[in-house]
Amino acid sequence: MSQQWKRTVYKSVCLSLALLVAVTVFQHSDTPNQFLHRPPSPTLGLQKPPGNPLKPVGFWKTPQDVVPPTAEASRGPQVWDVTTTNCSANTNLSHQAWFQGLEPHFQQFLLYRHCRYFPLLLNHPEKCHGEVYLLVAVKSVVTQHDRREAIRQTWGREWASAGRGRGAVRTLFLLGSPSKQEERAHYQQLLAYEDRLYGDILQWDFLDSFFNLTLKEVHFLKWLDTYCPDVHFVFKGDDDVFVNPANLLEFLADRRPQEDLFVGDILRHARPIRRRDNKYYIPGSLYSKASYPPYAGGGGFLMAGGLARRLHHACDTLELYPIDDVFLGMCLEVLGVQPTAHEGFKTFGISRNRASRLNKEPCFFRSMLVVHKLLPPELLAMWGLVHGNLTCARQLRVL
Repeated sequence: MSQQWKRTVYKSVCLSLALLVAVTVFQHSDTPNQFLHRPPSPTLGLQKPPGNPLKPVGFWKTPQDVVPPTAEASRGPQVWDVTTTNCSANTNLSHQAWFQGLEPHFQQFLLYRHCRYFPLLLNHPEKCHGEVYLLVAVKSVVTQHDRREAIRQTWGREWASAGRGRGAVRTLFLLGSPSKQEERAHYQQLLAYEDRLYGDILQWDFLDSFFNLTLKEVHFLKWLDTYCPDVHFVFKGDDDVFVNPANLLEFLADRRPQEDLFVGDILRHARPIRRRDNKYYIPGSLYSKASYPPYAGGGGFLMAGGLARRLHHACDTLELYPIDDVFLGMCLEVLGVQPTAHEGFKTFGISRNRASRLNKEPCFFRSMLVVHKLLPPELLAMWGLVHGNLTCARQLRVL
């Protein structure tokens, strides 16, 4: 048993104990200050005032909820330049007939979508010190510690070198603030403890919600352009995917950071969903075209570092759109870049039939780059099978 593995297990046990204590204390309406030396920001526990559903309650933060950025954000010649949240509703929309006919959550999105950037709460610019060959960025939320821990133990492990004289492989998790009021103080303290253990969390002061996933995209692109301008390649994915790092690096071996590389599970000619009961429903007043530009399924995709920086500036020319995958496709369209489809990216599972045995066959996983979706126990089990003494009846190559 290696020392590194022992340290990983020790950290996991410590964090799990802290989670158990925090939840226990939370149930007794107390705070776990005695276990966390750094207290939460005093604004994190504030109650939001009641109000009209069109007000920024439970979606955007009000001015009294603003949390100042961490000291980390002010270091170095390039810094995160957003230090306050000062956002008011675009009331010009309120009296228009088409606007009044929208569902409340779409009204809320439109009233505040001009509020584009928010302060940093947790920052790790040191992740980009030295030569970084591949930066792995994983979308997560505060409460999904178990998913982050499974990724750290498997495909999210950092490498000092990607081999063949290439730079390091680094990992970061991208988070907003808890969307539920009762989670803010307690889970924020737990997150701060987790970040002290691992030092791999980027967090911004906007509420984590489905529509705010687009904010997570633009914030990461801005962060990358600010702190990591020389990264060669970027993998961006969800916290419920299986990734084969060796296959990713093999795929990148003959690629250049300067090329227009954006590769994943590409959807072409996808139509906006008009059924109101669907999670991805979009009213015609928000998007009137018959189809979306080509875009990658958000479970995971690869892009070149140079394109990522250009993508940041292209996205700044567009209004935010509530579906993050589609929004990135719109940004690529601005640049005139066509995303590339690859059979190794399975963001709907190896088979879209969730009951198919292919979705549980490790020999297929060994040949893939990215597979969606696996919960932590499934990820850990599949990782063990793929990297164990696996014998397959036939060789499967998708590279």
